[in-house]
Amino acid sequence: MTGMTATTGLDPVQDEVRTTPEPRRRPRPTVGKVVAWVVMIVLLLITLFPFYWMLRTALSSNSALYANATSLLPVDFSWGGFERVFGLQTTEEAIAQGGSGASIDFWLYLRNSVIVATVVTACQVFFSAMAAYAFSRLHWKGRNTVFSVFLLSLMVPVIFTLLPNFVLIRDLGLIDTLFGIMLPGLFMTPFAIFFLRQFFMNISTEVEEAALIDGASKVRVFFSLIIPMSVGPIATISILTYIGSWNDYFWPLMVSYTDESRVLTVALGNFNAQTPQTGPDWSGLMAATLVAALPMIALFLVFAKRIVNSIGFSGIK
Repeated sequence: MTGMTATTGLDPVQDEVRTTPEPRRRPRPTVGKVVAWVVMIVLLLITLFPFYWMLRTALSSNSALYANATSLLPVDFSWGGFERVFGLQTTEEAIAQGGSGASIDFWLYLRNSVIVATVVTACQVFFSAMAAYAFSRLHWKGRNTVFSVFLLSLMVPVIFTLLPNFVLIRDLGLIDTLFGIMLPGLFMTPFAIFFLRQFFMNISTEVEEAALIDGASKVRVFFSLIIPMSVGPIATISILTYIGSWNDYFWPLMVSYTDESRVLTVALGNFNAQTPQTGPDWSGLMAATLVAALPMIALFLVFAKRIVNSIGFSGIK
């Protein structure tokens, strides 16, 4: 009969040999694939080279860098740059190794950066998620008009808001405080609202309607249903917000004047400005920059897959 396996039933071994599939042969790489891999590897090396050069400079002796600036390997290998960053060198030792001799309270600046980035991220993502839920699931008059106004604010350059924010912070008496640095970024942002709104709109309305029929309020639906189903996008926007707040420089520079409120990015700029007579302390500066960048690099590597998947707005499967 057609559609049945052709077996005789007389020789089981022969029948098993006949039904065993042949091993697949790996396709030979084509010229296009080889070229694509070569281009990708070259682009990867170009992207990673600045990080390697930063590490090479940090592990070099600052006084020896000028004598052999083009060397691909650390020049006169030394941990002096990291020792100056962490305050493990005396003023005399720092000057002897080509540093400025100025002290840098790295742990204080790191603490300030962590506090500012964490509080800004938590508040901004929370308020943006609530606004995105209102724009995507609640029906109220003028909703689309207000959302369009929010999107138009994306076209306003950040530099235009610095002076009004500075005047507001000054009038509130928050100059040279961590709260003064955090306040302009504590609330919702247009990009975060747009990002989360697109995902919320892909959530099935039947799930929400079932919860409402069971007696759940809109607030309970938001916290007990929408938030757990949107962990991926919320984690993605949290990471992007944290990195942006961590790397912010100009606004903290405007409102912080002492070490008590100075964040790490501003401290690194001041560290570079304290130039000794021999030239900039490139070894110490690259060591401080590397230490400051490592948390963000690790954070991105851990959540890289989630970020890529969430940006696609895949919705609920």
